[in-house]
Amino acid sequence: MKVILLQDVKNIGKRDDIVSVSDGYARNFLFPKKLAMEAKTGAMKEVERKRAAEAAREAEKREEANEKAKQLKNKGVTLAVKCGEKGRLYGSVTTAEIADELEKQYGIRIDKKKIELSEPIKQVGDVTMSVWLYSGITTQMTVHVVPAEK
Repeated sequence: MKVILLQDVKNIGKRDDIVSVSDGYARNFLFPKKLAMEAKTGAMKEVERKRAAEAAREAEKREEANEKAKQLKNKGVTLAVKCGEKGRLYGSVTTAEIADELEKQYGIRIDKKKIELSEPIKQVGDVTMSVWLYSGITTQMTVHVVPAEK
């Protein structure tokens, strides 16, 4: 019997998948627990419509991420921080500070969790960072850490 899964079912498939299962398994387990419904023509068309809409949303998100990547590629963010005589910072520069500065300087909002530093910034100078925008889309940027005016 062909059924459309309404939820993820272990060892069977994911939500909105159309799978073939035995009649007894469908009638005695999947249907009573509302894990699946019978795959009729109208229901199958609805699933295909949902998949097409999801693919369109996915393409739109990917295009938006590509656009942000083009805008940010090889650009730098300048941060003025308090530091000691030899350029050593009082603390470190956080990804939240970098995200705020990105929004101020370029008007592009990036989540602080998507900024990746190879090591904490504790010294004045230039540091390369990676910004994760979407699945498979990352861009490299430079953080210019300069001493704040006293």
